[in-house]
Parts: sequence; structure tokens; C-alpha cells
Amino acid sequence: MRFLFDRNTWQEIFGSISKNKTRTIITVIGVLWGIFIYIVLAGASKGMDNGFEKNFESVARNSIWAWSQNTSIPYEGFKKGRSIRLKVDDAVILKNRIPEIQYIAPVNTKGVFGGDPALTTRGFKSNSYAVYGYAPEIAKIATQKIFDNGRFINDEDMKQSRKVCVIGERTEQELFDEEENPIGGYIKIENVYFQVVGVHKFTQTTPFGTDGDIFIPFNTFRKLYNTGDGTQFFTIAAYDEADVIQVEKDIKAVLRSIHRVHPDDERAFGAFNLGEIFGKIMGFADGITFMSLIVGLVTILAGVIGIGNILLISVKERTKELGIRRALGATPQEVRTLIILESVFLTLISGIIGIIMGAGVLSIINNLTKDVDFPYTNPTVPIPYVIGALLIMTILGTLIGLIPAQRAVSIKPIDALREE
Repeated sequence: MRFLFDRNTWQEIFGSISKNKTRTIITVIGVLWGIFIYIVLAGASKGMDNGFEKNFESVARNSIWAWSQNTSIPYEGFKKGRSIRLKVDDAVILKNRIPEIQYIAPVNTKGVFGGDPALTTRGFKSNSYAVYGYAPEIAKIATQKIFDNGRFINDEDMKQSRKVCVIGERTEQELFDEEENPIGGYIKIENVYFQVVGVHKFTQTTPFGTDGDIFIPFNTFRKLYNTGDGTQFFTIAAYDEADVIQVEKDIKAVLRSIHRVHPDDERAFGAFNLGEIFGKIMGFADGITFMSLIVGLVTILAGVIGIGNILLISVKERTKELGIRRALGATPQEVRTLIILESVFLTLISGIIGIIMGAGVLSIINNLTKDVDFPYTNPTVPIPYVIGALLIMTILGTLIGLIPAQRAVSIKPIDALREE
């Protein structure tokens, strides 16, 4: 241990490095480049991971939107092309038959799938907006961000079919004055007055939606537009541990059974499976992280081998010097430690510089993507990963240093002193 902190030891190491500056720098760049690639690629994949996490933080990851279409296979006397109409009661059947479903909520809309949006007025101001009939359960599937002093649709609104609404940011700006508080105010939707109880901040948590959408209680929507027991689609959230792909298949199978559709008809019902998409995105990000690890390790290993070669050449050039050290009393262990220390030192210095450079590049990327409309946030590499990389480099540096170290120890002092 005393040898490790001996000033003469480090003078010897720095002296050896300075004799072969160009060769040492070129080899060090190899190790540096390996850890640099690893940090940048791993950080970039983490930034993508963070971006999608942030984008979907307000929606259940195992979310599915299911809707009806037209049949493509004749069945039980019904012709091909029959239009299917989902019913509110289908939600109860789906929940009972598929235990993996945690939440399910029916949704009706106006002005979303090709229909005309609802004319909405307030005083002399008017515009047309999409209107959604929402049940309170929707907030458990896709969290609705409501501004201060407001609220979302609740159970009492549903039970009493209240004429209340939650409006979008753009709707507020277009129908209310800048200094006016919209909460408690009234707007007229399709000539029916609704009280504003909240303003929602738009986030893309569904396959559709804008910052001008208006939400009203589902039961109120039914009465306003006379939709009866029908619903356009269901918003569904499965439990986290559920196989969301299988859940989608089960949902379609149950709906085919309920509505007397051929079991092999894949076109009768459509679905948007956010859980499946999210899984693919996370798998892609994990793949990039794994690739960065492999590429980084291979490049680091190549660089470390280069350091080993430099030390072998260095030992060859320092044969006489090492012989003198042995003749003056240096033990084989001290000579071995000297060479290994030089190997580990070069490896660690290369790694630290590579990490600093990689962190600098990630910082630049972060600044460039802050205001970009792309799911990319805070590209960083977890500290344990960095420490693990340095530990691996230390181990590799030690192992590769053993080869020239053993070569140095094997030199007999008398033979070394004869070397010219």
C-alpha cells in the first residue's frame, strides 16, 4: 500500500508515459472513444425513454380504445357489411368476463369522427368545438389535468345528468375575456346552457383530441343528442401485470359473442392499443441501450488491448531500467504493481475523459431538444451505469496490465543489465 502512494512510483509512471506521448495518446483515444459512445448512446436511449414516460404519464400504459365497425363475414343470417352498434351495457359484460380489465368507460362524441362539431356560444362570441360525453371513470384511465379552482366531471354529475362542462384552454380564450374567470360561467352548447366547472389542459393521451374539446357528463350527452343506450367506443385500462395484447383479443372475442359476429371476423371491431405501442417503444429504447453497451464494451476492450501493447513495448524499452531497479532491491511484486498501476491509470483517465465528453454532448442534445415537439427529455445515464462502466474498465485495465507486468518480472536483473 505504501508503494501505491509513493511519489517515486508515480514519477516513474508519468516518466514512462511522457516518453511515448504520441503513441499513448492514440491508444488512450481508443478507450476514451468506447466509453464516449456508450455514454452518448445509453443517454440518448434514456432520453427517449424519459420522453415517452413524460408524454404518457397521465394515461394508463395498458390502455385500449375499442370501437365497432362493419362485419366482413356473413353470420347467423346476417349479411356481410352489417354495421355494429356498441351498447353501454357491453361495458358490464366485458368487465365481468375479462378479469384483467381494471377500468372501462363508454364515450360518445360529436364532431370527432367526421360529424359536425357543436356550435357553442357565449354572448356575441361563438365557435364550433368537439363535444365528448365522458363518465367519471375516464379520469382513472387518462388523467385529466384541470387548472386551479376547477374540477372534472363527477359521479353526481352523472347521476343527475347535470348540465355542466369542462372546456379546453382554447375554448376559454375564444369565449371568455382575458381577465374573466370561466369557472361558474355559462356557455350555450347546441342552444342548451351549460355551467363551466373546469378548464382542462390538453395533453395527447388519446388517439384524438384538441385543446378546444368540451367534456360533458355521459348521461347528459345521451339526453342532449338522444343516443339512447348506444356508445361510440370504450376506453379501457387493464391491470399493469396483464398481457395487453391478449386483453385486446379477449375484448374483441367477447364483443363478437355479444353482437352475434362470426368468431373469425377481425374487421367488425377496431382497437387502438396504447399498451402494445408503449411496449414496443420501450423495447426499442432497451435495444438501443443494450446495443450501446455492446458497442461500448467492444471499443473499450480494443482500446485496453492497445494499452497493453503499449506497455509491452514500454517494458521492452525499459529492460535495462527495470534490471537496475531489481538489482537495487525492488521486489518482483513492486515491479508488477508498477506496470499494473500504469495500465489502470491510463484506462481510468481515458474513461473519465470519455464520460465528461459524453455528458457534455448529452447536455447539448438536451438543450437542443427542450422546445422541440418530440418525446425526448433529459438524456442522462444513471450513476450506477457510469460507476459500473468505470469498474469494468478498472478490471480490464488490471487484467491487461498483468501481461506486460509478468513480462517485466520475468526479466532477470543480470540479463537486463547486459541489455543495450
